[in-house]
Amino acid sequence: MRRAETKMRVASIAAIVLALAVPAAAQDQADKTEKRPTVAHNAPPSPNATINLINLLVKQGVLSEEQAAALIKQADDEAYVARQAVRDAATKAEGAEKRAATAADAVSPPGTKRVTYVPEIVRQQLREDIKNEVMAKAEKENWASPGKYPEWAQRIRFFGDVRVRYEADLFPPGNSPSTAVNYNAINTGLPYNVLGSGPNGNPYAWPTYDTNQNRSRPQLMARLGMEADLSDGFWAGFRIATGDSSTPVSFNHFEGGAGGNFSKAAIWLDRAFIKYSPVSNLTFYAGRFDNPFFAATDLVYYRDLAFDGFATQASYEVRPGITPFVVASAFPIFNTAIDAGSTLDFTNSSVIPGKAPSNDKWMFGGQLGSNVHPVPEVDFTFAAAYYDFTDVQGQLSSPCFVFGTQDFCSTDLNRPTFAQRGNTYMALRNIVQQLDASKNLLPQYQYFGLASAFRDVVASARLDLGQFDPVHVILDGEYVRNVAWNYSDIAAKVLANPVFAGPTAGCLNGATCPQVYTGGNQGWLARVTVGDKQLAKLWDWNAFVGYKWLESDAVVDAFTDSEFGLGGTNLKGYFVGGRLALGQNVWLSAKWMSANQVAGAPYAVDIFLLDLNARF
Repeated sequence: MRRAETKMRVASIAAIVLALAVPAAAQDQADKTEKRPTVAHNAPPSPNATINLINLLVKQGVLSEEQAAALIKQADDEAYVARQAVRDAATKAEGAEKRAATAADAVSPPGTKRVTYVPEIVRQQLREDIKNEVMAKAEKENWASPGKYPEWAQRIRFFGDVRVRYEADLFPPGNSPSTAVNYNAINTGLPYNVLGSGPNGNPYAWPTYDTNQNRSRPQLMARLGMEADLSDGFWAGFRIATGDSSTPVSFNHFEGGAGGNFSKAAIWLDRAFIKYSPVSNLTFYAGRFDNPFFAATDLVYYRDLAFDGFATQASYEVRPGITPFVVASAFPIFNTAIDAGSTLDFTNSSVIPGKAPSNDKWMFGGQLGSNVHPVPEVDFTFAAAYYDFTDVQGQLSSPCFVFGTQDFCSTDLNRPTFAQRGNTYMALRNIVQQLDASKNLLPQYQYFGLASAFRDVVASARLDLGQFDPVHVILDGEYVRNVAWNYSDIAAKVLANPVFAGPTAGCLNGATCPQVYTGGNQGWLARVTVGDKQLAKLWDWNAFVGYKWLESDAVVDAFTDSEFGLGGTNLKGYFVGGRLALGQNVWLSAKWMSANQVAGAPYAVDIFLLDLNARF
C-alpha cells in the first residue's frame, strides 16, 4: 500500500514537473543558448524554478538523476514544438492581416486613412533591412570608407613601364658603306641633288647609314597609360611615351642625345582610342591602339607599333576548347594635306601650274584564325591574314621643272614619310634637264618612293606546351609573302635609278656599270622559348633562341622590327636571349642578335642589348 502511494506521488509530481517545464522552457528563446543546468544531488540553485524542483526531488530520492535528465530533455523537445507553432501562427496572422488590409482598402472610400499595427518583431526586421541596404550602398560607392576612392575612380586604371638599356652595335670588317643610302633622311627633308657635289656627281655625298663604326648607346624608355571603363561596354584610353622622334617603332630616348648636356626627353602621344564591347566576344576600336591582329613574332609588325584607324575583333567558341576568331581593319597611313604643294609640270610643251592631287595611303587588313585548347596543358593558336597597302608604291611624275629644293612635282607625295632600311626605291621625279651657261647640268633634286607594291599574305602560329609546369615550351612561327611583288617591274625601276637602289650596289645616272636587282618577296621567322610564361615572382626566368630571314620587299620596312640588324628588311640571322625576374614587377633581360644581308652588297652587324625593366 505504501509502495503504491509512493508510485502515485511520483507520477503526480512528474506530471506537475512536465506542466511547469513546457512553458518555462518556451518562455524565453534566448535561454536556449545558455548551458543546460546540471541535475545532481548537490547542484547549486538555478534561476529556473522547474530545474530547482527537479533537483529537490532528486535530493529526496523521489527521482533518480537519469529520470530527471529524461524529463528535462522531454520538456525541451516539447518546448521546441511549441515555439515552432507560435512562429507559424504569427506568420499566418501577419498574412491574414495583410489580406484583410487589402480587402479593406478595396471597399474603403477615397481618402480613408488606415493605421495598421506593426509588431515589434516586424519593425526590428525592417530596421535591419534598411540598415543593410544603406551599408551595401555605402560600401559600393565608398563614401563610408575613409581612404578609398569613389566608385567612378575605381573604373580608371593607370599603368606604365620604364626601361633602362645599354646597346652595343658591332660591325665586322668588309661592309660596303656606299650602298646603305638613307632614303628616310632624303624623303623627310629637302630633296637631294643626285648629281652630288660636282658636274659628274659623287656617290659618297649621299646620306648613308653607319656600316663600319661601332657604337655603344645608353637608352631610356618610359610609358604611362590610362584606361577607363565608361560603362555599357564603352572604354577609352591613352598612353604617352618617350622618344627622340615620331618614329612609330621606337620609344627610345638616347641618353646624351637630343643635343646632349642632360637635355630633356620628348613626350609623344602613343595611344588614344575608344573601345566598345557590347558582348564579351565582340569588340570595336577607333583611334590609335595596339595591334588588333594575332602576331606570333615581329616579322611583319614590330611589337610596339600602334595602329591608327578602325578595327573589329570577333570570336566564338564553337565547341569546348575551339574558339575561331576574325579581325577586320582599315588604317590610314597618309592623308594628303588640304593645301598640298604647287606643281610646275611640263605637258605638251607648256608649263602648267597647279596643286598636287590627293594621294591618300591606306592599309586594309583581315585575319581569320582559331585558338585550340585540346587539353589544359596545350594551347595552340594559328591564323592567316591579308594586308593590302594602297597607293604606297612610288609613281613617276609627269615631266617637271626643278630649279631648287623648294620646287614640287606631281608625285612627291608618293614618298614614304618614314622608313627604316631594306626596301627597294625608285626615283619619283621625271625632271626636265636644264643646262647652265657652261653647258653643265643644273642640280637635279630628287625624291624616292617604294619600287614595289605591297599585298602581304601572312601565316602565324604559336604552340604553348605546359606539361612541364611551371616551365613552358613555346614555339612561335610566322611566314610572309608579298603577292604584289613583280620582279621585272622592280628591276626596270632599279636600272633607271640615278643612285644605289635598295639592297644592291648601283651606279650614277649615265655610268656604264649595270644595276641588277637581287631582292625578294618572302620572309619567315622561327623561335623557341623555354621557362616561365610570366615573370611573376623573384627568380622566374625564360630563355629563347630563333632565326629570321626577311627579303628586301617582303614587307614595308617602316613597320617591322627596329632592333634586328638595326631595323628593316633584307636581313637574315639568329638571335638568342633570356629574362630573369628580380621582383614581382622588375626583371633583367639580355639579347644577342647577329644579322647579315640576304642579297646585295656586304652588310653585317652584331647587336647586344642589356635591359633593366620595371612595370606598374
